[in-house]
Amino acid sequence: MTNVIAPIAALLTSVALLLMGNGLQGTLLPVRASIEAFSPVDIGVMGSSYFIGFAIGCLYGPRMLKRAGHIRTFAAMVAVASSAVLAHAVIVSPVLWWLLRAVTGLCFAVLYLVIESWLNEKASNENRGLVFSIYTIINLTVITIGQMMLMLDEPEDFPLFALSSILLSLAAVPVAMTTSAAPEAVAAVKIRLIHLYRLSPVGMIGCLAVGLANGAFWGLAPVYAKGESGDLADVAIFMSVTVIAGAVGQWPIGRYSDRIDRRRVMLVSCFGAAAAAGGLTFLIPLWQNSLFVFGFLFGMFAFPLYSLCVAHTNDRIDPDGYVEAASGLLMAYAAGAVIGPLFASFVMQLMGTSGLFVFTLCIHVATAIFIVYRISMRSSPPLEEHIPFGDALRVAQTVSTVDPLPKLQTSEADTNAKSSQNENAG
Repeated sequence: MTNVIAPIAALLTSVALLLMGNGLQGTLLPVRASIEAFSPVDIGVMGSSYFIGFAIGCLYGPRMLKRAGHIRTFAAMVAVASSAVLAHAVIVSPVLWWLLRAVTGLCFAVLYLVIESWLNEKASNENRGLVFSIYTIINLTVITIGQMMLMLDEPEDFPLFALSSILLSLAAVPVAMTTSAAPEAVAAVKIRLIHLYRLSPVGMIGCLAVGLANGAFWGLAPVYAKGESGDLADVAIFMSVTVIAGAVGQWPIGRYSDRIDRRRVMLVSCFGAAAAAGGLTFLIPLWQNSLFVFGFLFGMFAFPLYSLCVAHTNDRIDPDGYVEAASGLLMAYAAGAVIGPLFASFVMQLMGTSGLFVFTLCIHVATAIFIVYRISMRSSPPLEEHIPFGDALRVAQTVSTVDPLPKLQTSEADTNAKSSQNENAG
């Protein structure tokens, strides 16, 4: 274990500080915006702006790394992201906050690119699963801690913004001072969205739907929780419970999907998320603790959907297409995450804060209907062609449009055989 962690200890320390600051910021800004009387649409645009910047960062991040290298790029993006947090506190304006969130999204897309390409280079085929398991545990843990930090002070005051900025700034120190060699520059991957849709309509539409629902959740759920409870502690707990539930649901749902047609497991996830959204819409006034119970259920069923979509898509493609598929599916997710907060905010403006989960309910039901249609049109690949769900989860964590994974060697005969099988399955 020590031999695995030692070469990436500085990077993982930076990751912990970085994501802790981002977790606090992601919960603080929607709450502060609602206090400042931003309309639901204003807050929705703010959520969309983050993902617009994120998509731009995915496209142009490789160029930054090629120009400046991993360490300098990491330090530069941390400096810009830290400054953006403070700018929110200095000038409270919806338009400025939209621009700042786009800048933050761009910065974090590039930062994730640096982090995950670095982890991939330092890991070997024998310990890659362990490295990314550690990374995932740190990711979920520190984001939860960051969200809970909302209770340390009042969101209308300056200290929480300063704390988020401090955490982001400190994240640059371990990477800047590391003695480990930085990875080589990454190369961009061509993305063919139409080709990817033809290979896996359910995977592509599923990722778009996950972006619509989860993008709306991340941008507007703190506003929903504050409107339903009025207690900032409940806002922090609700967000944290949902994130933890997403981690709890990943492995049992993912492992079960290895045994049957993944699309049927995706159906269960869609219906479970829709049912939880219904509970968050209609049962909150009737049961005091239902906010946390249904929040847990929503996270457990909704958050694994992205990994299921990636795994299902990878079941239908050749191994050397995994990274292109991950990049294309990420772009579908980002497109949904740009649109989702906007649509959800309009629904909230018409129906109140509960409109958020009316929107997510509709998205998950519509996705389930599409999956049922595709099951009736196309058979699933044989179970022996399923890739392990752990591999799918690893690919799903790659947020960049680059090739950070080692090249997988396949013979021409194997490639042709699989392509022929996919054509027959279609």
